[in-house]
Amino acid sequence: MAETMRGRRKRAVTELRRGLILDAARTVFERDGLDGASLRGIAAEAGYTPAALYFHFDSKEALYAEVLGQSLSALRDHVDKAVEGAATPEAQFRLAALAFFDFYAAHPRDLDLGFYLFRSGMRPHGLGRERDKALNEALEAALSPIRQAAEQMGSDQETARLAMADAFAHASGVLLLAHTQRLRMFGAQARVLMERYVDVQIGQLLMKGERP
Repeated sequence: MAETMRGRRKRAVTELRRGLILDAARTVFERDGLDGASLRGIAAEAGYTPAALYFHFDSKEALYAEVLGQSLSALRDHVDKAVEGAATPEAQFRLAALAFFDFYAAHPRDLDLGFYLFRSGMRPHGLGRERDKALNEALEAALSPIRQAAEQMGSDQETARLAMADAFAHASGVLLLAHTQRLRMFGAQARVLMERYVDVQIGQLLMKGERP
């Protein structure tokens, strides 16, 4: 049965409220961190009562997971678009790795979000086993074109996964140094460093793939 006009309006209002809550949650997380945030504070930022907030989300961890999930979805879209039409595995590896880097270079607060750095410091955080699993899978999906390209260059699955992890670790490290302006002491440009790393990795993967 086709959706009624009343049903469509109700769904639109629900989606609008949910979006406003998520925007407010991100603002609060940026200001107070995950530890300092509260559903009451997020509700106040959104202009709703805590009871209204509970209708959509049952905890601040659920909200953080949703905000981070949206960020990872945007990351994946950015990487997937970058590798469209890549003519060779080498091109796909390069485009995917640099797209990952460029996304977070342009959106440093998303990098903070991914590492739970909003006023929380560099220490392990979690949002619950199921949420952590889903978010880790979303991150891996965004990085998967790197792994796939490595496999197409002749790497076994383990080597390809390590190449994907290495690209993630290297990009994150360079971005951290760039956003904290620590690279100034070396007179280095962050993207140039990332490009050099990618070229070296591609060369190494091709050499390994040629071995008997």
